[in-house]
Amino acid sequence: MHVELDGEDILLCNYRGKYYAVGYYCTHAFMPLEGGYLEDGCVGCPYHGAMFNLSDGSVAMPPANGGIRTYPVRVENDTVAVSATPSNDPD
Repeated sequence: MHVELDGEDILLCNYRGKYYAVGYYCTHAFMPLEGGYLEDGCVGCPYHGAMFNLSDGSVAMPPANGGIRTYPVRVENDTVAVSATPSNDPD
């Protein structure tokens, strides 16, 4: 799911019952990761197949040019809260 938080585009994913918030755009061609696939703890770009680890944003498979940001997520009752401060800065 695409969310915007303080001007940042973020992809919110639910993988095996755990929520992850990562940068919305692939670093290869800056296409949205929304609509991609979740596999082995990674999100795959639906356009060129680059894969990123959901836990730390690192590149799991090329052609990505670098990692993506990750954001802390907290779940309380039925509310998913995403921190506006990234956990990492791959730039």
